[in-house]
Amino acid sequence: MKIALASYGTRGDVEPCTALGRELQRRGHDVTLAVPPNLLGLVESAGLGAVAYGPDQQDGYWDTDFLGKFWDVPQAVKRWRNAQNLLMQAWLEMSKTLNSLADGADLIFTGPGFPGVAANVAEYHKLPLATMHYFPMRPNGQLSPATPAPVVRSVMTALDWVQWRVTKKAEDAQRRELGLPRACGPAPQRMADRGALEIQAYDQACFPGLAAEWARWAEQRPFVGTLTMEMSTDADDHVASWLAAGTPPICFGFGSTTVASPAETLAMIDAASAELGERALVCSGKTDFSGASHGDHVKVVGPVNYASVFPVCRAVVHHGGAGTTAAGLRAGAPTLALWSLSDQKIWAAQLTRLGVGFARHFSTVTRESLIEDLRRILAPEYAVRARELAARMSTPADSVQNTADLLEKFARTTV
Repeated sequence: MKIALASYGTRGDVEPCTALGRELQRRGHDVTLAVPPNLLGLVESAGLGAVAYGPDQQDGYWDTDFLGKFWDVPQAVKRWRNAQNLLMQAWLEMSKTLNSLADGADLIFTGPGFPGVAANVAEYHKLPLATMHYFPMRPNGQLSPATPAPVVRSVMTALDWVQWRVTKKAEDAQRRELGLPRACGPAPQRMADRGALEIQAYDQACFPGLAAEWARWAEQRPFVGTLTMEMSTDADDHVASWLAAGTPPICFGFGSTTVASPAETLAMIDAASAELGERALVCSGKTDFSGASHGDHVKVVGPVNYASVFPVCRAVVHHGGAGTTAAGLRAGAPTLALWSLSDQKIWAAQLTRLGVGFARHFSTVTRESLIEDLRRILAPEYAVRARELAARMSTPADSVQNTADLLEKFARTTV
């Protein structure tokens, strides 16, 4: 089969699709991935063909704090117009790229970023469409257990409509170019109505009650667990030596989230770990900690393979990204999630709900709060619950293989 895969976002969005693409190619399928230009190297390093899809995921391209600045009305209007122009340009560029890839394809597969682009291209080519979700994105009552389920479902449905109104101008332009009539509702709903396969790329154990609520859609929304490539890095051997030379450390990693004040953050980590008598492994990700001083009990490194590092750590502290959260849960490590974005907040809340961790907004972290939160998750009962949950998590290999099986079956049986 020829399969066109598209994923727009950070590495955390692109890596699961790359892992899937690698497995599909291993099975003999013709696979090409469309990803942001800055992540072409990641895909190509996995031995896959890749094309640029939309703009670089670089700082400053999208104004992620638009709502936070909304009070400044003149500037808000200017930002809105600028965002609409950028969205229009990116949307149409992505449409052209994916439209080209879809020519002669048997299936289109998309990550959660810009699903409308893929939905319209699939509709134009009359192709089966599959998508991957990294948390429960379809309306459900489990996303906020403290809120009545009907309210949660209603809010999620309303948010789909709000997002559609934001992107409608760009989507209308794309559909005109493709010769399609105007859409009458949000892309996720249209995709579901067309029978799209909605891969739930996380473990159902992370959201108790969700599988039962979605029982009528069990075949359309299968749970497969988190997909990852578990790629080795240049730092792995060096880190392994440091890990073996002392007590299990607390691992700090913030993935694709850029820490605003690296020196201040590292100073807090240094002080908190020293106060608790713990070693600290700091994985820099996108944040540059070079030049910031720290004690001998702290080790600062670049990207590492979380699958090999987390299992030998006493606890992990991270930004609450879906992939990093899954790596910590699979390792059975108690977790402190210091979240910044809305999707990170969802995973942070689940860690607290499951009793395997705690969460706090990153902007509110202080030396004192970090010590208090670490002391909390280092309590023995957190480790016990984390190990119990780890035993119910899928393995990365099973997640990738099961997803590939589902896609092959879906493509064969969908007309």
